Amino acid sequence: MKNSMKVAFCGVMAALSLVVMLLAGVVPVATIALPAVAGCLLIPVVVEAGLAWGFGVYGVCSVLAFFLVPDREAFLFYALFFGYYPVLYAPLGRIQSRVLRYGAKLLVFNAAAVLEVLLSVYVLGIPFESLSILGPWGPAVLLVLANLVFLLYDFAMDGLIVQYLRRFHDRLGRLLRGK
Repeated sequence: MKNSMKVAFCGVMAALSLVVMLLAGVVPVATIALPAVAGCLLIPVVVEAGLAWGFGVYGVCSVLAFFLVPDREAFLFYALFFGYYPVLYAPLGRIQSRVLRYGAKLLVFNAAAVLEVLLSVYVLGIPFESLSILGPWGPAVLLVLANLVFLLYDFAMDGLIVQYLRRFHDRLGRLLRGK
């Protein structure tokens, strides 16, 4: 793929990802879902242009989302996990041992989840007591449930990548190469 085509393709995908993030201000119940969708739009960038371009698009979208997205929590979900995880998925997938691979993925997710909670409480001013709705074990129970949802998300992302490769990779690759 020519460099100018990479730049144009990555710019379009970054813009599309940012538009999805902007919808978080319109559809407030999708605070978690829209950053996940915006992150999944980086899958074609990684496949067609490479990891460096994927991280570049993530960086651009994160900076623009910081200034433009009205839902601060949606921005945190994107910037702290959903934006870079689809890019990080390929290197993590190369870990041969299944146990180590899922251990690394869970470590990345849990670090992002804890950081997101800390920033939500101390920067956004969300009361920590809202996490204790299940009693003193509330935060731990919520983290375990979040890990289960993450494993489901990871499984869904695997299927999404396989379907992208089967259905769109050849056509988009030819289009981007100009053939």
